[in-house]
Amino acid sequence: MASSSLYSLQPSPLHFARSVLLRTTKCRLPPKHPPKVAVAAPAAVPPRVSTRPRKKKLDPADHKAEAQELVRFLVRGFRDRGKQQQPQPLVKILDKYVKVVRTEHCFLLFEELAKTDNWLQCLEVFRWMQKQRWYIADNGCYSKLISVMGKRGQTRMAMWLFSEMRNSGCRPDTSVYNSLIAAHLHSRDKSRALDKALAYFDKMKGTDRCKPNVVTYNILLRAFAQARNVGRVDALFQDLDQTSISPDVYTYNGVMDAYGKNGMIGEMESVLSRMKAHGCKPDIITFNLLIDSYGKKQLFDKMEQVFKSLMQSKEKPTLPTFNSMIVNYGKARLRDRAEYIFQKMTAMKYTPNSVTYESLITVYGFCDCVSKARDVFDQMVQSQKEVKASSLNAILDAYCMNGLTMEADELLESARGLGVRPDSSTYKLLYKAFTKANMKELVQKLLKHMDRDGIIPNKNFFADALGSPKPSRRHSNPKTPVSGSRTPKNTDKT
Repeated sequence: MASSSLYSLQPSPLHFARSVLLRTTKCRLPPKHPPKVAVAAPAAVPPRVSTRPRKKKLDPADHKAEAQELVRFLVRGFRDRGKQQQPQPLVKILDKYVKVVRTEHCFLLFEELAKTDNWLQCLEVFRWMQKQRWYIADNGCYSKLISVMGKRGQTRMAMWLFSEMRNSGCRPDTSVYNSLIAAHLHSRDKSRALDKALAYFDKMKGTDRCKPNVVTYNILLRAFAQARNVGRVDALFQDLDQTSISPDVYTYNGVMDAYGKNGMIGEMESVLSRMKAHGCKPDIITFNLLIDSYGKKQLFDKMEQVFKSLMQSKEKPTLPTFNSMIVNYGKARLRDRAEYIFQKMTAMKYTPNSVTYESLITVYGFCDCVSKARDVFDQMVQSQKEVKASSLNAILDAYCMNGLTMEADELLESARGLGVRPDSSTYKLLYKAFTKANMKELVQKLLKHMDRDGIIPNKNFFADALGSPKPSRRHSNPKTPVSGSRTPKNTDKT
């Protein structure tokens, strides 16, 4: 009994091991059941703030402004060096700034160089682009170059770029063909250019990735409107209706311009109503062509109503707006109204240009006020550095329509002293007036002046001067309509 109780008082082996562990490690073992302690939420860690200045994201307008500034700097440096004895090529200037110049800068450089007729420099920039690592041959670059060459009248160079593009592995698309069509339309031979444009148009229709878009139709409509070819404009407009392409304001302007130039006021107003019905708002070009069309037909009530609507709209009148109204009032011998428009234009802080002064000269010529016309011309000579041949033609026409042929001849003699150089249209105008007045001596004298200036008269010159009928153009009444369209029936009786 005693032995059992003694045995029960001795520590157990587990208790002995626990006490030894506490003495040797001098640490506290965790309790068997530790109390539950509420854990606080981790403190918010402040975000890492970089000490480097953040790169500002440029607005697209600011980015374009910076690109334009760089291009102006490059061109300015090229022109300044060009005045020295040994000008530095533009390519070397581009090599100097190769780290910052990219495709967008080259596009702007093309436009800037084309303004000064430096289209050869555009080709040098293009060759420089092709040598850069970042250059990738694409249609956009070739389309831009073809457009630039076309505006400078270099149609052959535009064609060479088109073949160069195909040799480089690029497949032409709609934008390239649009640029090529526009390039041909800038050539002097308009009849041949319109034939080429229609050929490319038909070719685009047969190619999947080159289908005509609204820009294609707008280019062609404008070209045929300027050629006063209403039949072809109708055919193109009907062809557009059969496609899924929606016409825009430029489309309607092209069609209305064609009708307005041919005096078809009813058809023009019908297109205007259709334009408004489709929710297409008129722009300044719309207002200008309406004003000009109504003015030429002497529908001055409608012309003034359109001008009033223009003043009440968000659009603002331009110099062509006032010039058209001044000329049309003058041709109707409404001098007071023409002078009122000129005064209103100057009161609105518009600066008259050479066309404005020529319009005033025309007004005074029609209104038998030749002395005032000469005063305006003398004012132009005194105020401008260079007087255009068109200004000289305006005052000569004013003299001739009032029977003052001798005064016209005297002005022609003194024109070179005034810094004005006559052109072929000047001689054509005078030849017609001198021939009509039966002034044979003046005609012979005029021919000598033409020979001195290197102007050789051809059949068209004499046809225009003498009023002879010209052979009809191939595009005046197209026998073959645009594919997929209907040509309006000719209702004229023979």
